This record gives sequence, structure tokens and C-alpha cells, in this order.
Amino acid sequence: MCAAPLEEYCGSVFWNASYLEREDPDLPVCLEQTVLVWIPLGFLWLSAPWNLMSLCKRSQVNTKHRTKLSLCKQLVVFLLFLTAIGGLIVTLVEDFGRNSSAEKNSAVHYTNPVLFAVTWILLALCQEGVRRKEGAVDSASLFLFWLLLVICDIFPFQTLLREALRLGEVRDVPRFSLFYISFGLEVIALILSALADISPETKELVKKNPEAGAAFLSRITFNWINSMVVKGYKTPLVQEDMWELNEVDSTSYITQRFNHHMKFELGKARIRFQKELKDELIKNQGKSMEAPSHSNGLGKGVSQDVLMMEEKGKKDDENKKKKKKKQKEDTNYPNSWLVTTIYKTFKWLLIESAFFKLLQDLLAFASPQLLKLMISFTQDKTSYAWEGYFYAVLLLVVALLQSLFLQQYFQRCFVLGMKVRTALMAAVYKKALVMSNDNRKESTVGETVNLMSADAQRFNDVTNFIHLLWSCPLQIIVSIVFLWLELGPSTLAGLLVMVLMVPINGFLATKARNFQIENMKFKDKRMKIMNEMLNGIKILKLFAWEPSFMAQVEDIRGEELKVMRKFAYLTSVSTFIFTCAPALVSLATFAVFVGVSSDNILTAEKAFTSISLFNILRFPLAMLPMLIASIVQTTVSKKRLEKFLGGDDLDSDIVRHDPSFNSAINISDGSFAWEKDSEPLLKNVSLDIKPGRLVAVVGAVGSGKSSLMSALLGEMHSTKGFINIRGSLAFVPQQAWIQNATLRDNILFGSPYEEQRFEDILEACALGPDLKLLSAGDLTEIGEKGINLSGGQKQRVSLARAAYSQADILLLDDPLSAVDSHVGKHLFDNVIGPKGILKNKTRVLVTHGISFLPYVDEVVVLVNGQVSEVGSYQSLRASKGAFSDFLDTYAKEQSNQTHSKEDGYQDIEDLETIPERDDAQADSPPEDAVSFTLKRENSIRRSQRGTGSSFRLRKNSTLKPTEDIGETKKGQKLIEKETMETGKVKFSVYLQYLRAMGWWYTFWIIFIYFIQNVAFIGQNLWLSDWTNDAAAYYNITYPSQKRDTRVGVFGALGLAQGILVFLGTLLLANASVNASRILHSRLLNNILRVPMLFFDTTPIGRVVNRFAKDIFTVDEAIPQSFRSWILCLLGVLGTLFVICLATPFFTIIIVPLAVIYFFVQRFYVATSRQLRRLDSVSRSPIYSHFGETVSGLSVIRAYNHQERFLKHNEVTIDENLKSVYPWIVSNRWLAIRLEFLGNLVVFFAALFAVISRDSLESGLVGLSISYALNVTQTLNWLVRMTSELETNIVAVERVSEYSELENEAPWVTQDRPSEKWPEAGRLQFVDYKVRYRPELDLVLKGISCDIGSTEKIGIVGRTGAGKSSLTNCLFRIIEAADGHILIDDVDISKIGLHDLRNRLTIIPQDPVLFSGTLRMNLDPFDKFSDEELWRVLELSHLKDYVAGLKEELQHEVAEGGENLSVGQRQLLCLARALLRKSRILILDEATAAVDLETDDLIQTTIRKEFSHCTVLTIAHRLHSIMDSSRVMVLDAGQIVEFDSPSNLMEKRGHFYSMAKDAGITAESLTSL
Repeated sequence: MCAAPLEEYCGSVFWNASYLEREDPDLPVCLEQTVLVWIPLGFLWLSAPWNLMSLCKRSQVNTKHRTKLSLCKQLVVFLLFLTAIGGLIVTLVEDFGRNSSAEKNSAVHYTNPVLFAVTWILLALCQEGVRRKEGAVDSASLFLFWLLLVICDIFPFQTLLREALRLGEVRDVPRFSLFYISFGLEVIALILSALADISPETKELVKKNPEAGAAFLSRITFNWINSMVVKGYKTPLVQEDMWELNEVDSTSYITQRFNHHMKFELGKARIRFQKELKDELIKNQGKSMEAPSHSNGLGKGVSQDVLMMEEKGKKDDENKKKKKKKQKEDTNYPNSWLVTTIYKTFKWLLIESAFFKLLQDLLAFASPQLLKLMISFTQDKTSYAWEGYFYAVLLLVVALLQSLFLQQYFQRCFVLGMKVRTALMAAVYKKALVMSNDNRKESTVGETVNLMSADAQRFNDVTNFIHLLWSCPLQIIVSIVFLWLELGPSTLAGLLVMVLMVPINGFLATKARNFQIENMKFKDKRMKIMNEMLNGIKILKLFAWEPSFMAQVEDIRGEELKVMRKFAYLTSVSTFIFTCAPALVSLATFAVFVGVSSDNILTAEKAFTSISLFNILRFPLAMLPMLIASIVQTTVSKKRLEKFLGGDDLDSDIVRHDPSFNSAINISDGSFAWEKDSEPLLKNVSLDIKPGRLVAVVGAVGSGKSSLMSALLGEMHSTKGFINIRGSLAFVPQQAWIQNATLRDNILFGSPYEEQRFEDILEACALGPDLKLLSAGDLTEIGEKGINLSGGQKQRVSLARAAYSQADILLLDDPLSAVDSHVGKHLFDNVIGPKGILKNKTRVLVTHGISFLPYVDEVVVLVNGQVSEVGSYQSLRASKGAFSDFLDTYAKEQSNQTHSKEDGYQDIEDLETIPERDDAQADSPPEDAVSFTLKRENSIRRSQRGTGSSFRLRKNSTLKPTEDIGETKKGQKLIEKETMETGKVKFSVYLQYLRAMGWWYTFWIIFIYFIQNVAFIGQNLWLSDWTNDAAAYYNITYPSQKRDTRVGVFGALGLAQGILVFLGTLLLANASVNASRILHSRLLNNILRVPMLFFDTTPIGRVVNRFAKDIFTVDEAIPQSFRSWILCLLGVLGTLFVICLATPFFTIIIVPLAVIYFFVQRFYVATSRQLRRLDSVSRSPIYSHFGETVSGLSVIRAYNHQERFLKHNEVTIDENLKSVYPWIVSNRWLAIRLEFLGNLVVFFAALFAVISRDSLESGLVGLSISYALNVTQTLNWLVRMTSELETNIVAVERVSEYSELENEAPWVTQDRPSEKWPEAGRLQFVDYKVRYRPELDLVLKGISCDIGSTEKIGIVGRTGAGKSSLTNCLFRIIEAADGHILIDDVDISKIGLHDLRNRLTIIPQDPVLFSGTLRMNLDPFDKFSDEELWRVLELSHLKDYVAGLKEELQHEVAEGGENLSVGQRQLLCLARALLRKSRILILDEATAAVDLETDDLIQTTIRKEFSHCTVLTIAHRLHSIMDSSRVMVLDAGQIVEFDSPSNLMEKRGHFYSMAKDAGITAESLTSL
């Protein structure tokens, strides 16, 4: 034993057990002088090298200022050094002084002062080292050293004090005083070391990112985020409040490291891959005799099919086939390098977090053991009280350490997940910029965005919990070992029950999955109809068809709710099992334990230790299957990412840039293909273009003009020859690519802004007038894909970008096709042509416009991918080759349009604005906020049909409405923000949801859950009572019937719990389905009754969102979180109740704890909710920017802007991380505070148990403490659930917001018109005025007119004159501001909307169809017989077409009628009108491109079939109304002329000038 030398060393007893076996224990002095001194000092010496490192680095000159704090620290250490020297001097004086005694001091009095003196010198150096370290504000190891030192010095502190008090005098005054001085200094040093030492240099940084200035204590308790949490509580956080990221968390830093490792790993994988390919080829060589065609064993085609098969997951029966396929599939790309790359990049984070996890896991098992000691302490009344207090404190310390380790582990894991996601997102983006075309073909834009969102997110989720892979098995093994020690083999019974649960749960999960899939189907179906309804809402209203569609949606919803109910029942079964599990497990174990032999008596220690161990076991057993499932999913993501990131890059050396060539573009005998192994598209092309020339490239469709452009950009594989380009490039693609940025940014494209040059280019590109129409001029935000620009405008912006870039060579891929001929001429003259602003640049222009060819320097003619002729226009025309053929074919096509074009050219000069076909229809999905404003009324539509001149007024007349709309649009945005961020949810919303569920249900649910909780507590009280039998039947045989009662009641209570939960969950399921049904039908009912105005000012997307996301939340998320919340709340209350029952003292503690808890929770919820929102708001720009980049790749590469886009992407991801990182930390902030609270609950439960141990039974102690140990988790959950419930309940708020919108007039009122009304079809307008919204100007300013029965009226006027408003008024889409409309002397404002709308018929401008059968589109209410339907189809010339279809009238129409031509759609609308047989027909003439033939058909049918009706035609082309009985000319909302066409022509007023512009003269009128 080593005690003897130690005793000699200190000269006193080292250890004696008698010191502890008394009421007031103490430690021997020798122990205090040796071990307790060596522990802290040893720690310091071990950690010193780490702190001294920065002193050894001589490289940096130390510029950091000394702060007052660091001087204080050094001063304290210096004083401590003096005390050590003092101690040495005292010893020396005693031993060798004048009055030294014969008995010398023991060795310890020499060594300790020396040891301390040396240590203090070392410490001073360490502190200096820390001060010099870059970015360090304090040192964790030094703080821990001081902490250890103070803790170890507490023992001698009390020993000396107690001795002095006992003796009544101080024996060794100098040492006594020195010790207390040094102890005081140590405490000061501890406090100082806990403060952050922030130098003035880092002050600025700390303002932007407080974490940089957080001291050790603040770092482990996450105190540094307090300021953000408080701010988030006071006002909702916004992106500007977010802090700067740490250098190591920023995207650029992560990407750099990730790419470094990826290069290496991918390189290795590629080499492996090549080797495998070689082996494969060698193998195949043998077979190649039989199958020569397969010599290219890995032909693109094969692997493609294989992939497809893999994707569809068709499992092949024959294993052989499978193996081969598998190999092929694997060898399609270098594989298995991604995980190693991630590991190498983040290995330190992984190792650190694993270390913390390990510590936490081991500590988790300390609590049950301490609990056991605690219980045996309460049973053994002879033990000393201090033992109990010691255990209580130990419980607290263990719990605190466990919390700290756990939170550090979580923090690291979540940050790791975030970093992995960032690295993958950045890598995918970077790859997309350099991806070769073969690779691009394989994945659509949507799929690549998915890689970035879904797959990266999967990796994120898995890395969060990756350590559970080893931690779960470890926990399971350790708990089984401990349980075995407690209960022996009977443990296996409990374990068996647990293991059996796994397959049952698995089975239930797959069932549930199937229900979910089925449910998604109904959801999609419902959303599809909703989408169509909202897009065609105008038609529904005009035809009064809402009820039919409402019924359709309600049917689908009914099916959906049926499945939901099934799903909910299933969940209740699994909840039943999950609730019963712990009870069953403990029942099985205890029953077997007691039943095996009568000697086995269940004591409190055994019972409660095992219960807390079973509680530990539950978590890993539940987590493992989930973890494995998510890992399986991630492997799919891994394959997809590896395939994408491992693909080939674009060859950068296809295009050379050799300045020695004297021509701008030179292709010498080049052949180019889109894919590596495919046939070349361009064959043997040789071209030589001199600088500054304008070269036109012409050829028939598909002759390779665009491919030539791509080849020049280096986007194609060259099979032979080369391209040389001298100078920089700009490129205008055929489909303009517009970014979601301001118009100015789109044109500048990263170049600096020069006002004059910018203005000139806008002028030349004819963008001036368009800017005047946009709300904010050139600073207008352009929506995604350029949604608020028409096709021609996009094309001009694209051209302006190229012109502004000042590149030497411009490649223009048919930029003039999307614009009108006038505009085309303007652009050619001012930009591209010989007099344009680009006249000194080299221009290559692909064109179809023959009119420009005479002005170009050179024409290149392509035929089937080969250059057939090159030369000037004249020479080629003369040579009668391919070029003249081309001219002939195109001249024919264009001659049809020329006559109107010629007029156009004369007056193009006096046109203030340049008209343009409205292409917004073709490429704008209707959901967008902006296109709807442009579509708001057809009145703002820029309509024009081959005449350029109807536009002289456009500038003035439409400016106003467009501006108003701009305003409302801004207003809309504000509204959106408003409804989203109203902070705390009002209590009324919860009540609203409960009301929808039904009060009866609500009461029973809460009641049943409450009873269940009572059963749970009852069961545990019964258990604690049972364990007390052990004392009662000590050394007596345990009666077996008593045993059976014990086991029986215990089991019955457990079962009761399960059944009650099952019942409660069933009721909740029914109630929530109820609520879902009510909320949805309320919403649907109301949305269909909302006035049209609402749909004009609300983006459809927002309404759809209510039906999709919010209803989904109401259906699935809310019931889930509601249930969890109730269970958690009851669980916490139950725990507190049990602890209070056991130790009534505890009630005193509850109030302060509850208050603290409430505050922490309120602060957290406010901040976390807002951070979550910011995260999702800042996440979408990442994806949209990526989607944009992928679609505009060729442009970005042509301008060589890859770097700029990479940077932009990094910035966008960083913006997102700025809200993700604080969110992670705020979760930890909350968790650590709640766990501290939970730990205090444990501590007080233990403490009070010790205080009142005489009155307590051991069973109750065990119960209250094991409950308390469980409370931390439940508390954590409760806050999570509360915040989740709050986040989710917002959906109810949003749904009810739209259920309470103001409705339009009732559909049917009391005074219904007669059945036959309107018989005559007379219309009277009496001083009729109308405005779109109360705050806007009048659109119709007092219209009065009489229209007789069966009159045919034409209505004409400039854009914005109020023509369409007139029809809207007839249908009461907008209500009158003043005046009346009478139809057959009935005031239409007095009758119901449906009565009115059913009696009028309109053939609308855009033919809107709905998906469903043809029959449904014609007659949604099934009012008419098939004969009638066939008759109208015949009249509308569709009979042959429909009869030729397989399903005839049941033919399915695709969404929006996509599977019919525009003409057929228009004819269907005619058929619809014919069916209704109304006396009044309104014909809103189509601006959509209906071919002339269809147009004639429609006109003749209308003349014939509607001869007995009153017909109002809103005309855009005057030809069609020249035969009307009268023509009404509107201007600015008033009737300016109203008479027959011939009279109006003679008058020479408005109508005459319009007719002249359209090329109609009085002569042509008579000929009509």
C-alpha cells in the first residue's frame, strides 16, 4: 500500500475510515495536502502546452492591446506567487530560524510551496499565451483549473476552520492566514477567468457576432444568444437582426475545404471507375465475337435504360440479369466517395460530438444507480444524514454534467448537419455551372433543384443523428447488463416484449404509409380541381357554375376524409401499443421475477431502478428503426448526388482564344455533336468572320442555326476541327433568359452602371415606352422567368444586355422573332444594323426576317448542318442556289402580312409607342402576382391585330390604370406580411378549432386523457406500495395470493391506461376529422362567394396555399400536436403531483419553478417561431436562384460570369445560414435552461426526501425521484409541443381569415324573375356609373342607352375605354356605383346573381376549359340530353371531331384544355353558348390567336343561330362589326358615338378615324 510513504511525507495519517463514520465527517489533513493539491495542478500541467503554443509562434508581431482584465489576472497570479514564497519562508524560518524546534517540518511543507510557486509562474505564461492567441477571449482549461482548485481547497478550508472553532484558538497562525489569503485570491481569479477578455480590436466583431466574444461559461450555457432571444420576444425578428456568421460556418470556408477533399476522393474514385471499365471491356472482348454490336459495352443508351429500370425499381426475377444490371448501374459513374469526403471534411466535429455523446451515455446510467443508493439510504434508518445530502448533490451534479454534455453534443451535431447541407448545396451549384451537356440532358431543372433541396436536406437530417448508430446499441447493451444485475434472467421477459413491439410497429407503419399514399392521391386530385377553379373563376361566375364544382370538390374531400379517418384509427392503435408498452414491459418483468421463485421479493430499489432503466431503453429502441429507415433513404440520395457530382465537366478547350488570328471568329473544318458518341449535327463547317462585320445566318427550320451558335459558345463536343474566337463574347439566346432582379440589373448583368450609355441603349432597344408602363421604371422588380414582361419585352431586354456588355463579338440567335415587325425594324436600324449602336462590333445574327438581309455584310446559308453558301445578299441571290430557294419559301409566308406592314412603316415615325403582340399569355403561369394585374381586365390588354396604328393613344389611356395596379400590388405585399407575422396567436383561434371539433368531443377527450393519467399514477403508487411489502414480509414467505393480487392489479391498471388512451385517441381522431371537414367546407363555400375583385388583387398562389398547405396542417399536424401537447401537459402535472404527494415540502418550490419555466418558454417560442419563418423565407431564394442559373447556363457561360454567380450563391446560402444557426442555438438555449429546471426538480425531490426521510416509505421516495428523473424530458417536450401547436394553429387562423371574407350579393333572392324572363331581350342603361374599387376613379362615367330586342350592337373603343367593363357590369361582376341596368324592365341589381347569370350568355375572350369530360365542360349540371349536346356540337362544327374520339362525349379534357387546339376550345365555348339558349348574348371577341377559318365559322354560326337574340359584340377588329345594326363607340368611360356604321362613316368622327387606321374605307364598306 502506498499510504505509508505518503504518511511519512506529510507526517500525519493519510486515510482512516473512522473519519467518515460519524455525524460530521471530515477528510484527513494528509489527503488534503497531497491528493487534493495534485488533482488541479496535474490538470493545469497537462493542459499547459496547449496554452503555451501561441507563445512559441514567433511569426506574428503581437499587436493586441493589453486590457485591464488581463492585467488584473496577472496581478492576482503574482500575489498568489508571493503567498507561495511566503509559505516557503515560513517553513524555512520554523526549521532553521533562531527559535527552531528540534522537530523538523515534514517534507510536504517544502514541496507544496515550491510546487505552487512553479505553477504560478507557468500560469502567468499560460495567461499571456491565451492573450496572444488569435480570436481567443478566454481559456476553458484555465477556467476549469481555477474551478477544480477552489473546489479542492474547500476541504482544507472547512477543516482548518472547524479545528480552530473546536480548540478555540488558531494553532499555526502564519499558515492559517496565508491559506485564507490565497483562497480569497483563488476565488477572485476564478471569477476573473469566467469573464471574457475582449480586446478593442475584437469589439467591432463582437457587435456583429456576439459568439466571438462569449466566454467559456457563456458558451456552454449558450448565454451569448440572450440578446437575440430578448429582442425576438419584444419585436418579431427580421433578416437585418441576424448576426454575422463565424468564419468556420460560412459557406465559402466550408466549400473550400469540402472541394479540397472532394477533388482528392473523386479523383481516386475516377481511377477505380476507369479500372473497372477496363476490366469490363477485357471481359467483353471475349464475347465481342458473338455480339459485335455490343463492343461499346457501356453505350449511353444501355446505361440510360438501366438507370430507368433502377429508378422504377422493377425487381427482376432472374438473379443473373439483376447482377449484370447492377454492375452496369454501378459502373455508370464513379461511386462511394461522397461519404468519405464528408467524413474527411468534418472529422473533428464528428469526433468531438462522439466524445460528448459517449460521456453523456455513460452518465445516463449513473442516475439509476444513485437512485438505488438513495432508496437504500431511506430504508436504512441508521445511516447518517450527510450521506443523503451527498447523494442529492451527486444526483444534481451528474444531471447537470449530463445536460451540459448532451447540449454540446446536440449543438455540434446540428451544426454538422447544417454544414453538410451547405457543402452539398454549394457543390451541386458549382457543378451545375460546369456541367457538360450530356449530363444536363439526364436531369431536368426540377431534379437538380431537388438534389439541392431534398437530398441535401436528407443528409442534414441523418448527420444530426448519425452517432445514434453506435450509441443506441451501446445504451441497449449497458441497460440490459444493469437490469440483469438487478433482476437476473427475468429481464429477458421485458426485453422480449420490447423486441416484439418492433415488428408490430413496423407493420402498422407500412399500413399507415399506404393510407398516406392513397390520401396524397386524393389531395392532388382536389388541388388540381381547386387550381383550375381558381384560374377559371371568372368563367364559373359568368356561367353561374359554382355549385357544380363545389359538389365535385366536396366529393373528393369526402373520400379524402374517409382515408384520413382510417389513418387516424390506425394511429390510435399504434398509440395504444406505445402507451401500453412501458406498462407491459414492467408487468412482464416483475411478474416473471416474482413468479419464478418465492425468494424473489420486489424491493423498492429493484423496482424503481429497473423502471428508470427501462425508461432509458425506450428511446434507443424507438430510434433505431427510424434511424435505419432514414439511412436507407439517404443512400438513395447519396447515389443521386454522386452521379450528379461525379459526371463529366464541359470541355473548356473546345474553343481557343488565340489573339494571333486576324479574324474575329474562325472555324476550320469543324464537326460538332451534342453528345460524345452521337452523330455530328454540324458537319465540316468552315467559317471566317472578320472583325466588325455583320453576318446573317439563315436556313430552314432544323438546319442547325442554333447549334452553330452553341458550337461557337463551346457547348458542343467537337469531333474534329477547332474554333478560334478573338475577343469577348455576348450572347442573345432565342428564348430570352431573364433573372429575377430589377430591370436595370438584368441589363447591366454585373457591369458598372453608366447612366448615359444605359439611356442610349434603352432608347435603341425601344424599351423607353415600356419603362413608363412599369411601376418603378428601370428599378421594377422582374418576377421569376420574367413573368411581368411580354415575350417581346424580354427579348429586347436580352438584346440590351448584350449591347451594354461592350463585348467584341455578339452572337444573336434570332432575337427579332419574338417582336413585332415594326419593333424588329426599329431594333435592326438602331442596334444591330449598319447604322446601329453596335456597328463596330462583330455580329453574328441568326434570322428568319428576309427584309433585313439586303443590309448585312455577309450571309451564311446552312442546309442540314453544312454551310452551303457564303456571300453578300446580291451575289447569293444571283447564284440561284439554296439561298434563293429559301427566299422563295419565306417570301410566300410573309407576303400575307406585308400589306399591313407597309402602312406600319410609314407611320412608325409618328408612333409614340411601339405596339407589340401580347405574348404574356403564352409563357406566364397564371398564378403570378404580376401577370394577373396585367390581365386584370382585358381593357389593359395590349391588343392589336396587324394594325400598328390603333395605338396612338395607348400611352395616355393605359398609364393610369397600370399605375393604380402597381400601387395595389405593393399593398398586397404588405398584406401578406401582415397576416403572417402577428406574433402570438390569439386564444380565440384555439377556441375556434375546438368549436369545429365539437365541445362534447373536446370535453370527453380531455376527461379520458385525465383518467388515463390518474390510472398511470395509480399504477405507480400501487408499485411503490408493493415494494413496501419487502419490509413487511421480511424473512417470512410471501403469500402467493397476495403476490397474484399485486401482479393482477398492476397489470389491470396498465391495461386500463392503454384502453383509455385508445378511446381518447379514437375520439380525437373523429373530432379532428370533423373539424377538418367543417373548416374546409367553410373555406370553400366562402371562396366561391367572394367578389371577383378579390381574385384580381390576390395572387392565386396565396389562395391555393390556404387549400393546400394550411388545410394539410389542419388535417394532419394539428391533431398530432394537440394530442402530444395534452399528454405532455398531463404528464408534467402528474409528475409534480406525485412528488408533492411523496414530499409535501415540494409545493413551495413549484411556484418559482413554474414562473421561470413560463418565462423561458415565452421567450423561446417567440424567437424560435420567427427564426423558423426567416429560415423558410430565406431558403426559397437559394432554390429559385439555382433554378434560374440552370436555365440560363449558356448565357452565363457565354458572358463568362460563372465566378459572379458562384459568389452570389454563397451569399444567398449565407443569408439562410444566418437564420438557421441562431435557430439551432436557440433550441439548445431552451433545452439547457429547461434541463437545469428539471435537474432542480430532481434535486429538490431528493433533498426533501432526505429531510423528511423518517416519515417516508422507501417506495414513495423511489417513485418521486424516478418520476423526477423523467420530468426533464417531458418538460422539454412540452415546450416543443407548445411552440409546434402555436406554429400549426396559425393555419386555422389563415383558413378562417379566408372563410370570413366579404361575400358578393346572394346567389338567389326573394324576388325571382319569371321563368321565361328575359323574353324580349331589351337592355336599358340608365346613367350607369361604375368603379373597380371604392378608392379608384370611375371606369364608366354615366352611360345611358336603349338597346332594342334582337338588335346586333358592336362596341368599339381604344384599350382602356371601358368595353370589357360593360360586360362585367351586365353580369354584376362589378356592382354599380350609381344608376341602373334594366333587362326587360327588371332592375338586375334586385335579383339574385345566379338568376341573372343563368339567363345571359357570354362567349369569353380566352376559351377556358376545365379538366373533366367534354360533357361536363358543356353541361356541368347534367340538365340537357345527349341529343341536345350533339345538336350544338354539330352547329359549332365539332361533331365530326367528337364523334371520331374513342369516348365521344366522355372524352377527358386535359387541364386547361391542353389536348385541344385553341380553335377547338373556342368552338367548344360557342357550343356552350348555344346550349344555354339565352335571349341576350355577349361576344367578347377573342384576342387569342384564333385562325381566320375558325373565326369565320364562329361568325356565321352566330349570325344564323342567334338571329332572334340581342347580341353585343366587343370588337377588336372593326371588320367583324361592320354589319351590326348599330355601333357604340366608347372613349374614357363614356359613349361618344352610337349609330349605324354607315352613318358613323359619314360623320367622320372617332369611328371614321379608327376605320381608316384599320384600312376600311367607305368604299370597302359598301362592298361588304
